[in-house]
Amino acid sequence: MQPDLAHIWSLIQSQLAAAVDDATFRIWLSPLQVSEITDDTVSITAPPQTCGWVRDRFGRLLQTAAAATLGPHVTVELVPASAQRTREAPPPTSRPPASESELLANPKLSFEQFVIGDSNRLAHAAALSVAEMPSQAYNPLFLCGPPGVGKTHLLRAIGALLLAHDPSMIVRAITGEQFTTEFLAALSNRDTEGFKARFRHVDVLLIDDVQFLERKTRTEEEFFHTFNALYDAGSQIVLTSDRPPRNLEDLEDRLRERFASGLVADITPPDRATRLAILRKRVAQDRIDISDPAVLHVLADRITVNVRSLEGALIRIVAFGSLTGRALTSELATEVLDGLYPATRPEQQPRSVEQIQDAACKHFGLSPDELLSPTRATRVAWPRQLAMYLSRELTSESFPAIGRQFGGRDHTTVLHAWRRTADRLSTDTRTQAAIASLRDLLQ
Repeated sequence: MQPDLAHIWSLIQSQLAAAVDDATFRIWLSPLQVSEITDDTVSITAPPQTCGWVRDRFGRLLQTAAAATLGPHVTVELVPASAQRTREAPPPTSRPPASESELLANPKLSFEQFVIGDSNRLAHAAALSVAEMPSQAYNPLFLCGPPGVGKTHLLRAIGALLLAHDPSMIVRAITGEQFTTEFLAALSNRDTEGFKARFRHVDVLLIDDVQFLERKTRTEEEFFHTFNALYDAGSQIVLTSDRPPRNLEDLEDRLRERFASGLVADITPPDRATRLAILRKRVAQDRIDISDPAVLHVLADRITVNVRSLEGALIRIVAFGSLTGRALTSELATEVLDGLYPATRPEQQPRSVEQIQDAACKHFGLSPDELLSPTRATRVAWPRQLAMYLSRELTSESFPAIGRQFGGRDHTTVLHAWRRTADRLSTDTRTQAAIASLRDLLQ
């Protein structure tokens, strides 16, 4: 770098460093380099993996810093670094396994592809802060919510952005089930030290579906020590679960306390506006030709459970249209969805919890006393969960109010029933048929 160029760039960097905190400057702005300065343009290079992100996130700041140094007439041009520069990355031995890198590099599971709405705004902001400032924003970060609302998406987006910026960072992404399986294999092979080395010497640990650790005493013990080792070493920990820490009742108290010691961010099912935005982004990303915009409105109105069901239904409609040679119209969408997600009739009157309980008893051959009893027998517990789900969907009653009408149960029991049924509806035909039958009885 020429002396004048180096001096000017140092002045611009001083402006940048004064405008952001130390961690943000170190992670995102320090790697930038100036390549050329003309009378009206400052050309700045960024690592190719993060160039677009830096442009979107810090473009205005770069422009302000350059203008403060060289005058208001200059324009900042941000371009990817040359291929030669990208080859100067740290050796691959410090990177995570290829399978994990590929897992985290899914372009559909990035921050750019995540649709923000009222249901996930806090979780998105927290995840982004963790990706920008690992171990300095929220540690641990605990994302919770029912299946299919975007927890895994945010988890993978964090890992992808961290690795895009610094490929040498050791990021381990794994599910609670995989952690358990690997630990049991290590015990069987007498390789617990190797297991500890894999999980305790990382910069970032991303654990999906941590609720899987419940009622697994030895695995819980190992994860407790892993958590402590990482936290004490200053490594970032991000976890997801279908319930908040306080509702993981079968997990050890000391683990629940550690999970709740950072930021707990809840994600709820998306509202209609967010569902439409998700569908539009998916259509644009997959280049699906939908000439009738009403198709997306039919989907957004019918499917309120989760994002996974929403996108799955879109794929089903596109596939049906392709296989039958029919255009993607609202009529086709309605026909495809009628069997799985019946539309609520406008003339239908609001239902009460008692009416829903009566319908469940009639359909499953139970007495009211059996439905409200403490028994956990499958023949009673499953109909009870379906009735609790419909009580939440078809009435204005709160979770605590519904629980009181189901034998004085706690609101967390109702919430669990709602989440479990909502998840099953996206894949289980038996649950879909039972809910459809109950809805018919309530017409």
